[in-house]
Amino acid sequence: MTSTTVTQPPTTALGAAIPYLAVPVGSGRRALDWYVEVLDARLAGEPIMMDDGRVGHAELAVSGGTLYLSEEFPEIGVVAPSPAGTPVSLSLQVPDVADTMRRAISRGGQMPRAMYDDYGSRNVTIVDPFGHRWLLHTPLSELPETQRPGDVGYAWMSVPDPDRAAAFYAAVLGWEYAPAGEPGSRQIPATAPPQGLWGGEPRPTLFCSYVVDDAALTVARVRAAGGQAGDPVARPYGLSADCEDDQGTRFAVHQPPAAGRGARTGTAAPGRVTRGRAARGPGAAGASGRAVAARDGDIAYVTLEVVDSRRARDFYGAVLGWQFAPGRVADGWQVVGPTPMIGISGGHAEATAVPMWRVADLQRATGRVTAAGGTAAEPRREPYGLTADCTDDQGTRFYLGQFPE
Repeated sequence: MTSTTVTQPPTTALGAAIPYLAVPVGSGRRALDWYVEVLDARLAGEPIMMDDGRVGHAELAVSGGTLYLSEEFPEIGVVAPSPAGTPVSLSLQVPDVADTMRRAISRGGQMPRAMYDDYGSRNVTIVDPFGHRWLLHTPLSELPETQRPGDVGYAWMSVPDPDRAAAFYAAVLGWEYAPAGEPGSRQIPATAPPQGLWGGEPRPTLFCSYVVDDAALTVARVRAAGGQAGDPVARPYGLSADCEDDQGTRFAVHQPPAAGRGARTGTAAPGRVTRGRAARGPGAAGASGRAVAARDGDIAYVTLEVVDSRRARDFYGAVLGWQFAPGRVADGWQVVGPTPMIGISGGHAEATAVPMWRVADLQRATGRVTAAGGTAAEPRREPYGLTADCTDDQGTRFYLGQFPE
């Protein structure tokens, strides 16, 4: 009796069905390059080329699986997605969804909705230049905890009466506070990113301090772009500078210490805290790393309302390297990549930054808003979850958002 050993071909992570993508005529080589550059795919051998120059067949290895690709062959029913879209979506786990999204947008991809967190992952939808829709995701537990340039590293609400605001947000969001070094002001260390409350501002708004690699270089960029900036000042959490954009929006930038990048920092050393926005930084709040578990009171989104969105995009693109994708509303723009997520809304009479705070139960949270003396609109459903427009008992505007877990 004789026997024959049969070796089964290895199965792929994509299961029994291997996606076979068709792209427009003349774009085969460009599509292969795009998937290699954006999705870290690897070309398995040379494409099979037809006599008329079309890519007849190519294979890509990506994330442990396989993709096939060819150009269109309408004569046998193989066609690329139409301008109206595609009925098929490709779900793909990537190491860092924000980094992949940046590469996709910079190479001609489109982002039809903002990046969002649900079901334990950070997710974004990308339509590639060839019409295929990708559902990219990274488990939240696998996201890097370091803050990256352009992220909001610290944020603070300026309000007329900080003591009154502290009572309101403790009732609504469950915030607990630490001293901030100025009378009545508060640090809110157990949030992501760390936040604070400061008084004395005639018009309530959110101020943000953005992470940068080089504070001195960023200050020079602010001035070159038509804004104003003070010289960087050494703080316990690194170099920081107060800035103002070319439309009057105030913000700060800070450069974390090189030794502390990628790790949580301790509480700032005791001492006199000077007035000025740059003194209100992440070191004083007790942590500068990203949060792993989402909690009530974390910032989920920041809307920068501006007078002229074109000027704002030019300014922050030059200063922070931000890239933009069209939003879902008129003159709305999604900033690609930062954490927490940021949008720019143009056409407003004056500049204001409005936060969206995360809550586990929106209906109960809006009830707490009204019980504490604020106002809350009826919750509405958006593609990313439930949200409601609110004001506190001093007229400060904000949003609350409930997102799928």
